Amino acid sequence: MGGPVGRYPRPTTLSHPQKEIVLSKEPVFHNFSAAPTQVAPFSHAVECDGWIQLTGQMPTDPDDDAAALPDGVAAQTRRVMDNLVIVLEGLGLDLTHVLSCRVFLTEFKRDYQVMNEVYQSYFHPERLPARTCVGVTGLARDALVEIDMIVRRP
Repeated sequence: MGGPVGRYPRPTTLSHPQKEIVLSKEPVFHNFSAAPTQVAPFSHAVECDGWIQLTGQMPTDPDDDAAALPDGVAAQTRRVMDNLVIVLEGLGLDLTHVLSCRVFLTEFKRDYQVMNEVYQSYFHPERLPARTCVGVTGLARDALVEIDMIVRRP
C-alpha cells in the first residue's frame, strides 16, 4: 500500500492570501506557487492553532530553479530573506509576525558579520525576533546560508 502517506492529510495550497483562515488544531500544510521550488520533500510552511513553522529557505531564484545561486553570503542572505517574505505573503503575513529564526551558515567565522548586517536590515531594530545561528558542514545546493522561521498569527 505504499507507506505512511495515506495516513496524513494532503498539503493545502492557498492561492489567495486574503482567503479566510480558520485556526485549526490540526496541521495545515501550505505550499505556494510564487515561492521557490522545494529542494526536498517538504511544505513551505506548516500551521497549527495560529503557530506557523516556515521551512528553511535556500538562496534559490523563485522564478528559475535552475539558476545559479547568488555569489557571496550577503547576496545569498538577501535572496533567502526575500524567499521567506514570499512565503509570509502567501500566508497573508509579514516580518512583523516572526517570533524566532534559525540561521545556518557553512562558513560561520567568515560570514557571520556580513550575514547579520543583511539579516538585520529586514527587521525594525526594536522588533528583532529571537534567533539561533549555527555553523554547519553543508547545506543543500552548496548554499552558504539557510534560514527558517517560527511565526504566530495575530
